[in-house]
Amino acid sequence: MADAWTNDRLAADVAEAGIRRIGTADLQIALRQGWDDFRTIPTQLVFLCVLYPLVGLVAARAFSGGDLLPLLWPLVAGLSLVGPVAAVGLYEISRRREAGEEVSWLTAFAVLRHPNLPQIAMLGILLMAIFVAWVAVAQMIWNATLGQLPPMSFSEMVHAAFTTPQGQRLLLFGNGVGFVFALLVLVLTVVSVPMLIDRPRVGIGSAINASVQACIANPGPMAIWGVIVAVLLLLGSIPAFIGLAVVMPVLGHATWHLYKRVVT
Repeated sequence: MADAWTNDRLAADVAEAGIRRIGTADLQIALRQGWDDFRTIPTQLVFLCVLYPLVGLVAARAFSGGDLLPLLWPLVAGLSLVGPVAAVGLYEISRRREAGEEVSWLTAFAVLRHPNLPQIAMLGILLMAIFVAWVAVAQMIWNATLGQLPPMSFSEMVHAAFTTPQGQRLLLFGNGVGFVFALLVLVLTVVSVPMLIDRPRVGIGSAINASVQACIANPGPMAIWGVIVAVLLLLGSIPAFIGLAVVMPVLGHATWHLYKRVVT
């Protein structure tokens, strides 16, 4: 009886939030539409000019033997935690293109005049706090595992990660905790950030609630979407992170189209 009541309550919450149930075919369509947006309005130069120097500076500092070396991968992986808000300009491009409006890469900067900009900024602060927490936890995991060994070069660190008991614990706990942080951000933002762009009257609380309900209603497809994002970001990081200039904007556009397929 309790299970039936819970299922009815869940169905009511999903219906109230205007959430559709989707399948893996919807993910494929969203990715295809995201790629089409990127081909039509390429923004890779923006990402190359902004993102790549930032990652390059972090990498250079890390490889110089500084304290950032153990945090190089957590910092790069953490891009996925702040990506949903960083992609708001891409959502605006996809929104206007979908509406048949004329757009260019400059359209991305129109979000600076968006009525919901304060709400988006608040969500950005939340994601930045999650990012900082992730880096702090990653540092703690490093200190408890490979951090107990003598200082190492990058190649020695990689070798130790796969061949020593401390390194294997680092990989196990680091990836496990990273998964939890990524899952949290996925649940909070997969629908909320595009909704704040799409519906100026919606507040941050309602947008986050809709995102949570979307994940509850579509656990399988959303989990697959999270895996797709993680795999593409990993592939985009090889070699030398330059692929992120294509992967990140395509994922940004695709997230918009996924939102439109999930929310009525």
